[in-house]
Amino acid sequence: MKKNIGISPNIETFFGTRDENVRLLEDGLNITVNLRSNAIELEGAARDVARAEQVFADYESLQRSGYSFNNGDLNSMLRVLTSDPNATLRGLADAGRQRSFGRRTVQPKSNNQRRYLEAIEKHDMVFGIGPAGTGKTYLAVAMAISALLAKRVNRIILARPAVEAGERLGFLPGTLQDKIDPYLRPLYDALYDMLDPEKVDRYLEKNVIEIAPIAFMRGRTLNDSFVILDEAQNTTSEQMKMFVTRLGFNSKAVITGDITQIDLPNARRSGLLEAIEVLKNVQGLAFVHFDESDVVRHQLVQRIVRAYDEHKTRVAEQQMLLLTEARSADAAGEKSMSSLLITDEKPPSMEIKG
Repeated sequence: MKKNIGISPNIETFFGTRDENVRLLEDGLNITVNLRSNAIELEGAARDVARAEQVFADYESLQRSGYSFNNGDLNSMLRVLTSDPNATLRGLADAGRQRSFGRRTVQPKSNNQRRYLEAIEKHDMVFGIGPAGTGKTYLAVAMAISALLAKRVNRIILARPAVEAGERLGFLPGTLQDKIDPYLRPLYDALYDMLDPEKVDRYLEKNVIEIAPIAFMRGRTLNDSFVILDEAQNTTSEQMKMFVTRLGFNSKAVITGDITQIDLPNARRSGLLEAIEVLKNVQGLAFVHFDESDVVRHQLVQRIVRAYDEHKTRVAEQQMLLLTEARSADAAGEKSMSSLLITDEKPPSMEIKG
């Protein structure tokens, strides 16, 4: 099926750098888009062409209403739209406008990020699990700020385990707070990115926003709070149990972590790994798993994450092959040894004739 739609003003902004948005729409919807002198030609199955036509109509309508797409927002929305048959461009744009993230507009850049935001809205406790760069911490902080500005909570508490990735905490200069601050810096970065620095400093001074190591959480009950535990893969089993039982009335908790980057001396004792197994059937909480397709940093990061995953798979296969060969060698050795054992047969007699 072919269909021509009119060219709206500033439609060239839809196409993106090197037509990347159009290529994304073509690959995602199985259609062909051609720009003619006076129209845009869409070709493909009737249902796919209808969806593409709706995308262009929504884009024109959003532009007329003054909506602006910033920092690759359109590309991100198209990725979500092509992976979710029920999503529309207007629906994704309106969902972003409904949330107040301070001075930033935050749009989910993948379907899993969208599920993550929806899970945080619907559940009191959410686990975000996946590799670095998937937006787990950033989006959790954004949702916390949204809840604070909308007065749904009275404070934000951001916690992290102070576990060293190869370094030793005691060798850092300064007071205990000075030693701990480097481990909490990613949380500070997200706050300063979404709120004016003066407002962040004021909130920190008044403990409206509190940032602390998880060890400082023991014995507390957190009411009217949005609590985030970052780098949860480095919590012990005891710390994780302590944290998930801190939740008070009218509170939310988001636990983020990457189970491939555990810095504990014994990785098997990770509280996050245990929580995934123990809490998987508990009603009222949600698990959202990310993969390398959700990485929103430099495209090279996606390829790096994928390379590490492939390397891990190859190593596991090689170890299994070596184990199989070793077992085969052992079996062959046992067989050869058994052939050398003395049997019950008598050797042939030798008769000497005189």
